[in-house]
Amino acid sequence: MMTETRPTLLVVDDVVGNIDMLLETLGEDYTMIVATDGADAIDSVKEALPDLILLDVMMPGMDGYEVCRRLKDDPTTRDIPIIFITALNETKNKIKGFSVGGVDYVTKPFQPEEVHARVGMHLELCRKKRELQQSYDKLRETETQRDGLVHMMVHDMRSPLFAILGSLEMAEMEPLSKEAADCIDTALSATGMLIEMISTLLDVSKMEAGKMTLESSAVDISDLTRETIRMLEPLRGQRRLTLTSPDEMKMLTGDPNLIRRVLQNLISNALKFTDKDKGIITVFIEITAEDNMCVSVVDNGNGIPLEYREKVFDKFCQVATHKQSKGYSTGLGLTFCKLAVEAHGGKIGLESEMGMGSTFWFELPLR
Repeated sequence: MMTETRPTLLVVDDVVGNIDMLLETLGEDYTMIVATDGADAIDSVKEALPDLILLDVMMPGMDGYEVCRRLKDDPTTRDIPIIFITALNETKNKIKGFSVGGVDYVTKPFQPEEVHARVGMHLELCRKKRELQQSYDKLRETETQRDGLVHMMVHDMRSPLFAILGSLEMAEMEPLSKEAADCIDTALSATGMLIEMISTLLDVSKMEAGKMTLESSAVDISDLTRETIRMLEPLRGQRRLTLTSPDEMKMLTGDPNLIRRVLQNLISNALKFTDKDKGIITVFIEITAEDNMCVSVVDNGNGIPLEYREKVFDKFCQVATHKQSKGYSTGLGLTFCKLAVEAHGGKIGLESEMGMGSTFWFELPLR
């Protein structure tokens, strides 16, 4: 039967009487190592890492504060808990001990029960911390494996979807009854949406991993917005959708495909969450005082509650709101927008008031 290894304590004190008292108090439960000065303590730690250090403050040469500071500067020893042993009861001395990395202090003369309790408490905290880190590492590993599997599956879905899309387009070219043509149109639309969702998911993964390469060129964002509005015309219904932009537009440098998809997501979102008969959506383009290009999509929808405004660009928030049937965007669209804008060195935000609509905006640097 295996016995559990006892924790190791390093006692650092230049007074033999103090060392003897600590050995007598703690020796039955812990493996004890002794050092009589700061340099000896650092050498002992390098030879074998203790589980906890009881460190005297007032020592000749290198004092306890400096020993603690050096140990905390070393990545291999910074996580060892250090309890200061001190006869200094002033608050400023205790604060200094905490500031250099100590976790606690024991005042002289020692009270055996107190020493035992403080040592045991901090060893237990360290044990819990290690267990938590191990659980976190395991969770991250599982999450990485899951994301890799999902990414592979989603990537492999594109080929059959494009095959379906091609087949539907060929079928659409044949003479069909109205009912059959309507079915083909519905299937084409649904297939296109699935392909767009898959592309967004893959691009979000790439941008999160820093693997998205921008294919930059000169962009007239006013023309790009008009083109996007024309593309979304079938979704407009009776809503009023207009563009306001300067007469003379400055060109910016960016990836036109990504910027177009940002515009498409924001305008599509506004169309989805405004009344189909009374919805009013205005896209404003302007140059800011900081010489940035700012695009705002303003709608007169229901608005977004305060608790979601800070999180609406977070993909985990999208999952939460959709579970509650309170989706405020179309899937990962806003997450994609945030990552795409930030990849250009820009920023994105939201202003909203319940019952008064929402304004999604993003800024891109001209230079």
